[in-house]
Amino acid sequence: MTTTMDYDLILNKIYKEVQPLANDGKQADYIKPLAEVNPDQFGICIQLLDGKTYEIGDSNVRFSIQSISKVFSLAIVLSILGKDLWKRMGKEPSGSSFNSLVQLEYEHGIPRNPFINAGALVLADIMISQISNPEQFFLDFVRNLSGSDTIDYNHHVASAELETNYLNAAIANLLKYHHNIDNKIDDVLHLYSTMCSLEMSCRELSHAFLAFARSNEPFSHYGVELSVSRVKRLNAIMQTCGFYDEAGEFSFLVGLPGKSGVGGGIAAIYPSKYSITAWSPRLNSKGNSILGMKALELFTTETRESIF
Repeated sequence: MTTTMDYDLILNKIYKEVQPLANDGKQADYIKPLAEVNPDQFGICIQLLDGKTYEIGDSNVRFSIQSISKVFSLAIVLSILGKDLWKRMGKEPSGSSFNSLVQLEYEHGIPRNPFINAGALVLADIMISQISNPEQFFLDFVRNLSGSDTIDYNHHVASAELETNYLNAAIANLLKYHHNIDNKIDDVLHLYSTMCSLEMSCRELSHAFLAFARSNEPFSHYGVELSVSRVKRLNAIMQTCGFYDEAGEFSFLVGLPGKSGVGGGIAAIYPSKYSITAWSPRLNSKGNSILGMKALELFTTETRESIF
């Protein structure tokens, strides 16, 4: 890595440059507590593998990470099942909405990848089968990765999501029909919604994602063990599937493996160099943070540090 890179200067430049977009988009409104979040917040944090941290804006404000949680659940399940996981789901970009029933029916109950809702529901099902207290294990695992023992679920968010989860319930029932859910549907939906409700800041997320940026080292955290090869494969899934039907756009504009969530967060990595997280609640039509997407595009353009 170029030792003379002035990340503070770069982040300040990006922060100012994205401001014309600050009022574009809106928060996710199908989960009521997310719609109530102050939309004018924006933070960025980059953490280098050498331990240095650079941040700007609301980088220490915790927010609902939502689908970014799927990276952590994938790591857990991949550690447990290894290559057998891919008997229950694929590794291909969806090309469809993250909550598509049509695609799941067409493909006979095998989710296209772990990051669409159907795939994440199967991950939750496996965790219930394999871990005695998956909700607590998941929380402790993320706390371990982030170095913060005060990270917690927002049960108000989880409850609100469960109250309106008709489509996820339909997906889970379809998975059950195709024998790709083993446990009670209500238990699977509860774990899934709880994991999505986890609240973290940009700084905490960046620290947690550093573990995936160490792509030349085996992953070993809180009993979750992944070989170098599996870390690279997990990163590949982030590269191709981390942004649903906008994954190609993110690869084209940003060029990093990453994962977004409808809470407005985006976490990404440059293998063997850094992790970076951006957060702003206002989303585009694909459910990704407008300021976050633009900030990361400008960051890799300015630094010339993408994987391509």
